[in-house]
Amino acid sequence: MSKVYTDKNSFLNENSALNTGLPYTDDISVLGEELTVGGTVFKNRLACQAMEGCDGTADGRPDGLTRRRYGRFAKGGAGTIWFEATAVMKEGRANPRQLYINENSLDSFKRQVEEIKKTGMRENGFEPVVIMQATHSGRYSRPDGTPKPLIAYNNPIFEKESPIPESAVVTDEYLDRVGEALIGGARLAEKAGFDGVDIKCCHRYLNSELLSAYTRKGRYGGSLENRTRLLRESIKGAKEICSDKFIVSSRLNVYDGFPYPYGFGVAPDGGTEFAPSEPAWLIGELYKAGVRILNITMGNPYFNPHVNRPFAAGPYTAPEEPLKGVARVLNGTAELKKAVPDMKLICSAVTYLGTAAPNVTAAFIKNGGFDIAGFGRTAFAYPDFANDILKKGGMQASKICIACSKCTEIMRSGGTPGCVIRDSETYMPLYKKYCGGAVK
Repeated sequence: MSKVYTDKNSFLNENSALNTGLPYTDDISVLGEELTVGGTVFKNRLACQAMEGCDGTADGRPDGLTRRRYGRFAKGGAGTIWFEATAVMKEGRANPRQLYINENSLDSFKRQVEEIKKTGMRENGFEPVVIMQATHSGRYSRPDGTPKPLIAYNNPIFEKESPIPESAVVTDEYLDRVGEALIGGARLAEKAGFDGVDIKCCHRYLNSELLSAYTRKGRYGGSLENRTRLLRESIKGAKEICSDKFIVSSRLNVYDGFPYPYGFGVAPDGGTEFAPSEPAWLIGELYKAGVRILNITMGNPYFNPHVNRPFAAGPYTAPEEPLKGVARVLNGTAELKKAVPDMKLICSAVTYLGTAAPNVTAAFIKNGGFDIAGFGRTAFAYPDFANDILKKGGMQASKICIACSKCTEIMRSGGTPGCVIRDSETYMPLYKKYCGGAVK
Protein backbone atom coordinates (compact mmCIF):
# COMPACT_ATOMS: atom_id res chain seq x y z
CA MET A 1 0.00 0.00 0.00
CA SER A 2 1.35 3.39 -0.97
CA LYS A 3 0.75 6.42 1.21
CA VAL A 4 -0.25 10.00 0.57
CA TYR A 5 2.41 12.61 1.23
CA THR A 6 2.64 13.96 4.77
CA ASP A 7 5.75 16.12 4.27
CA LYS A 8 7.49 18.13 1.58
CA ASN A 9 10.53 15.92 1.17
CA SER A 10 8.63 12.69 0.58
CA PHE A 11 6.74 14.32 -2.27
CA LEU A 12 9.77 16.01 -3.81
CA ASN A 13 11.84 12.82 -3.70
CA GLU A 14 9.19 10.66 -5.38
CA ASN A 15 8.25 13.35 -7.87
CA SER A 16 11.88 13.50 -8.94
CA ALA A 17 12.31 9.72 -8.99
CA LEU A 18 9.21 9.20 -11.16
CA ASN A 19 10.01 12.19 -13.39
CA THR A 20 6.35 13.31 -13.37
CA GLY A 21 7.17 16.97 -13.98
CA LEU A 22 4.83 18.26 -11.28
CA PRO A 23 5.84 21.78 -10.16
CA TYR A 24 6.10 22.80 -6.50
CA THR A 25 6.26 26.17 -4.74
CA ASP A 26 6.58 27.19 -1.11
CA ASP A 27 4.61 30.37 -1.86
CA ILE A 28 0.94 29.35 -1.88
CA SER A 29 -0.48 32.86 -1.55
CA VAL A 30 -2.05 32.66 -5.04
CA LEU A 31 -4.62 30.25 -3.60
CA GLY A 32 -6.08 33.14 -1.62
CA GLU A 33 -6.51 35.41 -4.63
CA GLU A 34 -9.92 36.27 -6.06
CA LEU A 35 -10.98 35.19 -9.54
CA THR A 36 -13.67 36.95 -11.56
CA VAL A 37 -15.61 34.92 -14.11
CA GLY A 38 -18.17 36.98 -15.97
CA GLY A 39 -19.87 38.94 -13.23
CA THR A 40 -19.13 36.41 -10.49
CA VAL A 41 -16.30 36.79 -8.00
CA PHE A 42 -14.76 33.60 -6.63
CA LYS A 43 -13.24 34.62 -3.29
CA ASN A 44 -10.29 32.22 -3.51
CA ARG A 45 -8.80 29.54 -5.75
CA LEU A 46 -10.00 26.53 -3.74
CA ALA A 47 -13.06 24.40 -4.49
CA CYS A 48 -14.94 21.53 -2.88
CA GLN A 49 -15.59 19.15 -5.76
CA ALA A 50 -18.93 17.46 -6.37
CA MET A 51 -18.99 14.58 -3.88
CA GLU A 52 -22.25 12.67 -3.94
CA GLY A 53 -23.52 11.64 -0.52
CA CYS A 54 -26.37 9.34 -1.65
CA ASP A 55 -28.20 10.70 1.37
CA GLY A 56 -31.22 12.54 0.02
CA THR A 57 -34.83 11.58 0.67
CA ALA A 58 -36.65 9.00 -1.43
CA ASP A 59 -38.18 11.81 -3.49
CA GLY A 60 -34.82 13.53 -4.02
CA ARG A 61 -34.71 16.32 -1.44
CA PRO A 62 -31.65 17.14 0.68
CA ASP A 63 -31.87 15.25 3.99
CA GLY A 64 -30.13 15.47 7.36
CA LEU A 65 -26.74 14.12 6.31
CA THR A 66 -26.88 16.25 3.15
CA ARG A 67 -27.38 19.42 5.18
CA ARG A 68 -24.68 18.40 7.65
CA ARG A 69 -22.18 17.80 4.84
CA TYR A 70 -22.79 21.12 3.10
CA GLY A 71 -22.74 22.94 6.42
CA ARG A 72 -19.24 21.57 6.99
CA PHE A 73 -18.16 22.52 3.46
CA ALA A 74 -19.55 26.05 3.87
CA LYS A 75 -17.72 26.55 7.18
CA GLY A 76 -14.49 25.29 5.63
CA GLY A 77 -13.68 28.40 3.64
CA ALA A 78 -13.49 27.20 0.03
CA GLY A 79 -14.50 29.88 -2.44
CA THR A 80 -16.42 27.36 -4.55
CA ILE A 81 -18.74 24.52 -3.61
CA TRP A 82 -19.45 22.36 -6.65
CA PHE A 83 -22.76 20.87 -5.55
CA GLU A 84 -23.15 17.15 -6.12
CA ALA A 85 -24.82 15.20 -8.93
CA THR A 86 -28.50 16.12 -8.99
CA ALA A 87 -30.81 14.17 -11.28
CA VAL A 88 -33.12 15.96 -13.70
CA MET A 89 -35.09 12.84 -14.70
CA LYS A 90 -36.38 10.24 -12.27
CA GLU A 91 -35.13 7.27 -14.31
CA GLY A 92 -31.70 8.89 -14.48
CA ARG A 93 -31.03 8.70 -10.73
CA ALA A 94 -27.91 6.72 -9.81
CA ASN A 95 -29.40 5.46 -6.54
CA PRO A 96 -32.69 5.71 -4.65
CA ARG A 97 -31.38 8.59 -2.52
CA GLN A 98 -29.72 10.66 -5.20
CA LEU A 99 -30.85 14.27 -5.17
CA TYR A 100 -33.50 15.04 -7.78
CA ILE A 101 -34.50 18.62 -8.59
CA ASN A 102 -38.02 19.23 -9.85
CA GLU A 103 -40.89 21.58 -9.14
CA ASN A 104 -41.95 19.53 -6.10
CA SER A 105 -38.48 19.52 -4.51
CA LEU A 106 -37.52 23.08 -5.47
CA ASP A 107 -38.23 24.67 -2.08
CA SER A 108 -35.96 22.14 -0.35
CA PHE A 109 -33.12 23.10 -2.67
CA LYS A 110 -33.79 26.79 -2.01
CA ARG A 111 -33.40 26.18 1.72
CA GLN A 112 -30.22 24.15 1.15
CA VAL A 113 -28.58 26.91 -0.89
CA GLU A 114 -29.66 29.56 1.62
CA GLU A 115 -28.07 27.53 4.44
CA ILE A 116 -24.79 27.23 2.53
CA LYS A 117 -24.67 30.94 1.74
CA LYS A 118 -25.58 32.05 5.26
CA THR A 119 -23.08 29.69 6.85
CA GLY A 120 -20.29 30.85 4.55
CA MET A 121 -21.00 34.51 5.29
CA ARG A 122 -21.25 33.93 9.05
CA GLU A 123 -18.12 31.81 9.33
CA ASN A 124 -15.85 33.31 6.67
CA GLY A 125 -17.25 36.68 5.72
CA PHE A 126 -18.30 35.68 2.19
CA GLU A 127 -20.81 33.54 0.35
CA PRO A 128 -19.19 30.70 -1.59
CA VAL A 129 -20.05 30.28 -5.27
CA VAL A 130 -22.34 27.25 -5.47
CA ILE A 131 -22.72 25.37 -8.77
CA MET A 132 -25.34 22.60 -9.13
CA GLN A 133 -24.40 19.51 -11.13
CA ALA A 134 -27.31 18.49 -13.38
CA THR A 135 -27.09 14.84 -14.41
CA HIS A 136 -28.54 11.77 -16.05
CA SER A 137 -26.72 8.64 -14.86
CA GLY A 138 -27.14 6.64 -18.05
CA ARG A 139 -25.53 3.18 -17.78
CA TYR A 140 -25.25 3.67 -14.00
CA SER A 141 -28.93 4.45 -13.44
CA ARG A 142 -30.35 2.66 -10.38
CA PRO A 143 -33.43 4.70 -9.43
CA ASP A 144 -34.92 1.95 -7.26
CA GLY A 145 -31.64 0.36 -6.17
CA THR A 146 -31.38 -2.21 -8.97
CA PRO A 147 -29.49 -1.54 -12.21
CA LYS A 148 -31.66 -0.06 -14.96
CA PRO A 149 -29.05 1.12 -17.46
CA LEU A 150 -29.81 3.54 -20.23
CA ILE A 151 -26.83 3.59 -22.57
CA ALA A 152 -25.57 5.47 -25.60
CA TYR A 153 -24.07 2.32 -27.12
CA ASN A 154 -22.86 -1.13 -26.11
CA ASN A 155 -19.29 -1.15 -24.87
CA PRO A 156 -17.49 -4.53 -24.70
CA ILE A 157 -14.82 -3.11 -22.39
CA PHE A 158 -17.43 -2.80 -19.66
CA GLU A 159 -19.88 -5.51 -20.65
CA LYS A 160 -17.51 -8.24 -21.85
CA GLU A 161 -19.56 -11.43 -22.38
CA SER A 162 -22.78 -9.87 -21.00
CA PRO A 163 -23.82 -7.01 -23.28
CA ILE A 164 -26.65 -4.80 -22.13
CA PRO A 165 -29.79 -5.48 -24.21
CA GLU A 166 -30.20 -3.28 -27.28
CA SER A 167 -33.49 -2.09 -25.80
CA ALA A 168 -31.46 -0.11 -23.26
CA VAL A 169 -29.73 1.89 -26.01
CA VAL A 170 -31.54 5.21 -25.91
CA THR A 171 -33.02 6.69 -29.08
CA ASP A 172 -32.21 10.09 -30.51
CA GLU A 173 -35.70 11.17 -29.48
CA TYR A 174 -35.00 10.16 -25.89
CA LEU A 175 -31.74 12.14 -25.95
CA ASP A 176 -33.73 15.14 -27.16
CA ARG A 177 -35.84 14.79 -24.00
CA VAL A 178 -32.72 14.47 -21.86
CA GLY A 179 -31.49 17.75 -23.31
CA GLU A 180 -34.80 19.39 -22.48
CA ALA A 181 -34.58 18.05 -18.92
CA LEU A 182 -31.03 19.34 -18.47
CA ILE A 183 -32.10 22.77 -19.68
CA GLY A 184 -35.08 22.64 -17.34
CA GLY A 185 -32.77 21.61 -14.51
CA ALA A 186 -30.66 24.70 -15.17
CA ARG A 187 -33.74 26.89 -14.92
CA LEU A 188 -34.71 25.25 -11.62
CA ALA A 189 -31.16 25.61 -10.30
CA GLU A 190 -31.29 29.35 -10.86
CA LYS A 191 -34.71 29.54 -9.20
CA ALA A 192 -33.26 27.66 -6.23
CA GLY A 193 -30.54 30.29 -5.79
CA PHE A 194 -27.53 28.44 -7.16
CA ASP A 195 -24.90 30.64 -8.82
CA GLY A 196 -24.63 28.32 -11.77
CA VAL A 197 -25.26 24.91 -13.27
CA ASP A 198 -22.92 22.17 -14.41
CA ILE A 199 -24.32 20.20 -17.35
CA LYS A 200 -22.52 17.09 -16.16
CA CYS A 201 -20.43 15.35 -18.82
CA CYS A 202 -18.03 13.11 -16.96
CA HIS A 203 -17.32 9.68 -15.48
CA ARG A 204 -19.21 7.73 -18.13
CA TYR A 205 -22.67 8.96 -17.22
CA LEU A 206 -24.94 9.45 -20.23
CA ASN A 207 -23.65 12.78 -21.53
CA SER A 208 -20.05 11.66 -21.06
CA GLU A 209 -20.62 8.29 -22.74
CA LEU A 210 -21.84 10.08 -25.85
CA LEU A 211 -18.41 11.71 -26.27
CA SER A 212 -17.05 8.31 -27.33
CA ALA A 213 -20.10 7.16 -29.31
CA TYR A 214 -18.04 6.71 -32.48
CA THR A 215 -20.04 3.66 -33.56
CA ARG A 216 -23.50 5.09 -32.81
CA LYS A 217 -25.75 5.99 -35.74
CA GLY A 218 -27.90 9.10 -35.96
CA ARG A 219 -27.63 12.67 -34.72
CA TYR A 220 -25.76 11.81 -31.52
CA GLY A 221 -23.06 9.49 -32.83
CA GLY A 222 -20.15 9.22 -35.21
CA SER A 223 -18.73 12.66 -35.89
CA LEU A 224 -17.28 14.88 -33.18
CA GLU A 225 -20.06 17.39 -33.76
CA ASN A 226 -22.68 14.67 -33.21
CA ARG A 227 -20.97 13.10 -30.19
CA THR A 228 -20.84 16.47 -28.43
CA ARG A 229 -24.33 17.54 -29.53
CA LEU A 230 -26.16 16.83 -26.26
CA LEU A 231 -23.62 18.76 -24.21
CA ARG A 232 -23.39 21.70 -26.58
CA GLU A 233 -27.13 22.05 -27.18
CA SER A 234 -27.96 21.64 -23.48
CA ILE A 235 -25.49 24.38 -22.62
CA LYS A 236 -26.85 26.60 -25.39
CA GLY A 237 -30.40 26.06 -24.12
CA ALA A 238 -29.41 26.69 -20.51
CA LYS A 239 -27.75 29.96 -21.43
CA GLU A 240 -30.84 31.04 -23.34
CA ILE A 241 -33.29 30.24 -20.54
CA CYS A 242 -31.22 31.56 -17.62
CA SER A 243 -30.09 35.09 -16.79
CA ASP A 244 -26.80 36.54 -17.99
CA LYS A 245 -25.30 36.46 -14.48
CA PHE A 246 -25.99 32.73 -14.07
CA ILE A 247 -22.94 30.53 -14.74
CA VAL A 248 -23.39 27.67 -17.20
CA SER A 249 -20.53 25.19 -17.01
CA SER A 250 -19.67 21.49 -17.16
CA ARG A 251 -17.61 18.97 -15.26
CA LEU A 252 -15.98 17.55 -18.33
CA ASN A 253 -14.25 14.23 -18.90
CA VAL A 254 -11.42 15.02 -21.30
CA TYR A 255 -9.91 11.51 -21.22
CA ASP A 256 -11.53 8.14 -20.49
CA GLY A 257 -8.46 5.89 -20.50
CA PHE A 258 -9.95 3.38 -22.95
CA PRO A 259 -8.78 2.76 -26.53
CA TYR A 260 -10.64 3.94 -29.61
CA PRO A 261 -13.52 3.51 -30.42
CA TYR A 262 -14.61 3.23 -26.78
CA GLY A 263 -12.78 6.10 -25.15
CA PHE A 264 -12.76 9.88 -25.53
CA GLY A 265 -9.49 11.79 -25.51
CA VAL A 266 -7.40 9.08 -27.20
CA ALA A 267 -5.98 8.77 -30.70
CA PRO A 268 -7.66 6.33 -33.13
CA ASP A 269 -4.53 4.16 -33.33
CA GLY A 270 -5.38 1.75 -30.51
CA GLY A 271 -3.30 3.42 -27.79
CA THR A 272 -4.50 4.80 -24.48
CA GLU A 273 -2.29 7.87 -24.17
CA PHE A 274 -4.08 11.18 -23.67
CA ALA A 275 -4.71 12.90 -27.03
CA PRO A 276 -5.92 16.48 -26.45
CA SER A 277 -7.13 17.41 -29.94
CA GLU A 278 -10.84 16.52 -29.59
CA PRO A 279 -11.15 17.79 -25.99
CA ALA A 280 -9.42 21.04 -26.97
CA TRP A 281 -11.83 21.48 -29.91
CA LEU A 282 -14.78 20.93 -27.57
CA ILE A 283 -13.49 23.39 -24.98
CA GLY A 284 -12.99 25.94 -27.74
CA GLU A 285 -16.56 25.43 -28.98
CA LEU A 286 -17.93 25.82 -25.45
CA TYR A 287 -16.00 29.05 -25.07
CA LYS A 288 -17.56 30.32 -28.31
CA ALA A 289 -20.96 29.42 -26.83
CA GLY A 290 -20.31 31.66 -23.83
CA VAL A 291 -18.95 29.16 -21.29
CA ARG A 292 -16.20 30.77 -19.24
CA ILE A 293 -15.29 28.10 -16.66
CA LEU A 294 -15.03 24.31 -16.82
CA ASN A 295 -14.26 21.64 -14.23
CA ILE A 296 -11.83 19.13 -15.75
CA THR A 297 -11.58 15.43 -14.88
CA MET A 298 -10.43 12.12 -16.37
CA GLY A 299 -11.17 8.40 -16.06
CA ASN A 300 -14.08 6.41 -14.70
CA PRO A 301 -14.56 5.89 -10.93
CA TYR A 302 -16.42 2.62 -11.58
CA PHE A 303 -13.88 1.03 -13.90
CA ASN A 304 -10.43 2.65 -13.73
CA PRO A 305 -10.41 4.82 -10.60
CA HIS A 306 -6.61 4.88 -10.57
CA VAL A 307 -6.97 7.29 -13.52
CA ASN A 308 -9.84 9.25 -12.03
CA ARG A 309 -8.74 9.58 -8.40
CA PRO A 310 -5.37 7.94 -7.69
CA PHE A 311 -5.54 5.97 -4.45
CA ALA A 312 -3.30 4.54 -1.76
CA ALA A 313 -5.62 1.56 -1.38
CA GLY A 314 -8.50 0.58 -3.62
CA PRO A 315 -10.47 -2.21 -5.25
CA TYR A 316 -7.45 -3.52 -7.21
CA THR A 317 -3.72 -3.03 -7.52
CA ALA A 318 -3.19 -0.02 -9.75
CA PRO A 319 -1.02 -0.60 -12.85
CA GLU A 320 0.97 2.58 -12.18
CA GLU A 321 2.31 4.65 -9.31
CA PRO A 322 -0.49 6.93 -8.03
CA LEU A 323 1.63 10.03 -8.56
CA LYS A 324 1.76 9.26 -12.28
CA GLY A 325 -2.02 9.32 -12.35
CA VAL A 326 -2.08 12.68 -10.58
CA ALA A 327 0.45 14.01 -13.09
CA ARG A 328 -1.63 12.82 -16.06
CA VAL A 329 -4.67 14.77 -14.86
CA LEU A 330 -2.84 17.95 -13.85
CA ASN A 331 -0.44 18.10 -16.78
CA GLY A 332 -3.27 17.23 -19.16
CA THR A 333 -5.40 20.03 -17.71
CA ALA A 334 -2.51 22.44 -18.20
CA GLU A 335 -2.15 21.29 -21.81
CA LEU A 336 -5.80 22.11 -22.46
CA LYS A 337 -5.44 25.47 -20.73
CA LYS A 338 -2.61 26.26 -23.12
CA ALA A 339 -4.86 25.35 -26.06
CA VAL A 340 -7.76 27.55 -24.86
CA PRO A 341 -6.09 30.04 -22.50
CA ASP A 342 -9.14 32.25 -21.96
CA MET A 343 -11.22 29.42 -20.49
CA LYS A 344 -10.97 29.23 -16.69
CA LEU A 345 -10.30 25.66 -15.56
CA ILE A 346 -10.73 23.83 -12.27
CA CYS A 347 -8.42 20.86 -11.75
CA SER A 348 -9.11 17.46 -10.14
CA ALA A 349 -7.26 14.49 -8.65
CA VAL A 350 -5.14 16.32 -6.06
CA THR A 351 -6.19 14.48 -2.89
CA TYR A 352 -3.42 11.88 -3.21
CA LEU A 353 -0.87 14.70 -2.97
CA GLY A 354 -1.71 15.06 0.72
CA THR A 355 0.02 18.01 2.37
CA ALA A 356 1.79 18.79 -0.92
CA ALA A 357 -1.51 19.57 -2.68
CA PRO A 358 -1.51 23.33 -1.94
CA ASN A 359 2.09 23.69 -3.10
CA VAL A 360 1.61 21.77 -6.34
CA THR A 361 -1.67 23.43 -7.29
CA ALA A 362 -0.35 26.90 -6.41
CA ALA A 363 2.61 26.29 -8.73
CA PHE A 364 0.28 25.26 -11.57
CA ILE A 365 -1.91 28.33 -11.05
CA LYS A 366 1.13 30.62 -11.00
CA ASN A 367 2.36 29.00 -14.22
CA GLY A 368 -1.03 29.43 -15.92
CA GLY A 369 -1.83 25.69 -15.91
CA PHE A 370 -5.33 26.12 -14.45
CA ASP A 371 -7.21 28.61 -12.29
CA ILE A 372 -8.82 26.84 -9.31
CA ALA A 373 -7.72 23.78 -7.34
CA GLY A 374 -10.56 21.28 -6.86
CA PHE A 375 -10.51 18.94 -3.85
CA GLY A 376 -12.84 15.90 -3.85
CA ARG A 377 -12.25 13.18 -1.25
CA THR A 378 -10.38 15.77 0.81
CA ALA A 379 -13.66 17.63 1.32
CA PHE A 380 -15.19 14.54 2.98
CA ALA A 381 -12.21 13.97 5.27
CA TYR A 382 -11.05 17.53 5.85
CA PRO A 383 -13.88 20.00 5.17
CA ASP A 384 -11.90 22.92 6.63
CA PHE A 385 -8.91 22.33 4.34
CA ALA A 386 -9.32 25.73 2.69
CA ASN A 387 -9.20 27.69 5.94
CA ASP A 388 -6.11 25.78 7.05
CA ILE A 389 -4.39 26.46 3.72
CA LEU A 390 -5.29 30.14 3.70
CA LYS A 391 -5.01 30.96 7.40
CA LYS A 392 -2.47 28.45 8.72
CA GLY A 393 -0.17 28.22 5.73
CA GLY A 394 -0.89 24.64 4.73
CA MET A 395 -2.68 21.37 5.41
CA GLN A 396 -2.22 19.38 8.60
CA ALA A 397 -0.96 15.83 8.15
CA SER A 398 -3.25 14.60 10.92
CA LYS A 399 -6.35 15.76 9.01
CA ILE A 400 -5.67 14.80 5.37
CA CYS A 401 -7.56 12.14 3.44
CA ILE A 402 -5.43 8.99 3.35
CA ALA A 403 -6.94 7.87 -0.01
CA CYS A 404 -8.06 4.54 1.46
CA SER A 405 -11.22 4.33 -0.71
CA LYS A 406 -13.49 3.46 2.23
CA CYS A 407 -15.90 6.26 1.32
CA THR A 408 -16.31 4.73 -2.13
CA GLU A 409 -16.63 1.26 -0.63
CA ILE A 410 -19.67 2.43 1.35
CA MET A 411 -21.20 3.95 -1.79
CA ARG A 412 -20.66 0.82 -3.88
CA SER A 413 -22.26 -1.23 -1.10
CA GLY A 414 -25.43 0.86 -1.22
CA GLY A 415 -24.77 3.18 1.72
CA THR A 416 -24.24 6.89 2.27
CA PRO A 417 -20.53 7.69 1.86
CA GLY A 418 -18.36 9.83 4.06
CA CYS A 419 -14.96 9.66 5.73
CA VAL A 420 -14.67 6.61 7.94
CA ILE A 421 -11.27 7.74 9.26
CA ARG A 422 -11.68 11.46 10.01
CA ASP A 423 -15.45 11.52 10.58
CA SER A 424 -15.70 8.15 12.24
CA GLU A 425 -18.48 8.89 14.72
CA THR A 426 -20.89 9.41 11.84
CA TYR A 427 -19.52 7.08 9.17
CA MET A 428 -17.87 4.16 10.94
CA PRO A 429 -21.29 2.73 11.89
CA LEU A 430 -22.33 3.02 8.25
CA TYR A 431 -19.15 1.30 7.11
CA LYS A 432 -19.80 -1.56 9.53
CA LYS A 433 -23.41 -1.81 8.36
CA TYR A 434 -22.78 -1.81 4.62
CA CYS A 435 -19.27 -3.23 4.34
CA GLY A 436 -19.30 -5.81 7.10
CA GLY A 437 -16.58 -4.73 9.47
CA ALA A 438 -14.33 -2.13 11.03
CA VAL A 439 -11.41 -0.55 9.24
CA LYS A 440 -8.19 -2.48 9.86
